[in-house]
Amino acid sequence: MTDSNPHGVHAAPPKHETRHVVVVPNSINMVSLLGPGDEYLGIIEGALAAEIHVRGNRISLKGEPGEVALADRLLDELVTIIRTGQGVTSETVERVITMLRAETTERPADVLSLNILSNRGRSIRPKTLNQKRYVDSIDKHTITFGIGPAGTGKTYLAMAKAVQALQSKNVNRIILTRPAVEAGERLGYLPGTLSEKIDPYLRPLYDALHDMIDPETIPKLLAAGTIEVAPLAYMRGRTLNDAFIILDEAQNTSPEQMKMFLTRLGFNSKIVVTGDVTQVDLPNGTKSGLKVIEGILDGVEDIVFNRLTSHDVVRHRLVGKIVAAYDEFDARGGFTPHAAASHNQNHTPGSRP
Repeated sequence: MTDSNPHGVHAAPPKHETRHVVVVPNSINMVSLLGPGDEYLGIIEGALAAEIHVRGNRISLKGEPGEVALADRLLDELVTIIRTGQGVTSETVERVITMLRAETTERPADVLSLNILSNRGRSIRPKTLNQKRYVDSIDKHTITFGIGPAGTGKTYLAMAKAVQALQSKNVNRIILTRPAVEAGERLGYLPGTLSEKIDPYLRPLYDALHDMIDPETIPKLLAAGTIEVAPLAYMRGRTLNDAFIILDEAQNTSPEQMKMFLTRLGFNSKIVVTGDVTQVDLPNGTKSGLKVIEGILDGVEDIVFNRLTSHDVVRHRLVGKIVAAYDEFDARGGFTPHAAASHNQNHTPGSRP
């Protein structure tokens, strides 16, 4: 007998493949499921290692068992989302795939269908698993920290929960505050009244409010004190009862300011603290109250810390990629003197990178 494989190289056994047919209910419009021009189907085919063929309302799947099972679950989640009355978008499809790949116990349809607030025909919902966990934490705890980069919805979702609590009469007022650290002690040198001086630092909070409450009612709520938007310094010496209180941009508080703020908590109140520890604007030598607070309060009952990442960015998809690129850059040493020296050696003036 001759050796048909003299070099001892053994061909890899063929991969096990499975087939499965998904029958989409007749009540579901196939265009809403697969997208105009099969746009969503293209996203699914690009993300999953499975062959997908559609005939009428029958979708045939072929590939490795794990990928076929994932495709089956994906289609089931999308059908469930459509049945809630939501429209599916390319972003929805991508987010469901990401959640399914994470192998969590939460159903993507439950995450994406949680309606926090509706205003003028527009609904505010979490769009990622971490956002859903963050929102759930606000419901379950008295003090919640939301820590993560810009665009992860940490302040926006907290404000939606505040408006929801006010509308359901769980609290009597909303207090929104942030440090006007960029002005430091120089507010007195800026032109205009005190209100005009601090307005630029509070403008993002007003902008979010206009998304959630009818604009014509906001001046009345502000005048009545039902909603208060003020710099952090205005919180000193107060006890805040029956209120939903949000501290935004908390990375720009000192440890002393953070302690001052948290001890304003009164009865039947909630506090949400949001910030990005990578974007501290404090003067050199001043510690960030947000950076040290977890080490102080970790393990204290009824206080929870939630972290959001570049995967939770819900602005333009490029924002998430930009945040991830900066995280990777920081992991390599960032703008340290050593990294700068290395960069200068490798990229001399006039040379091309």
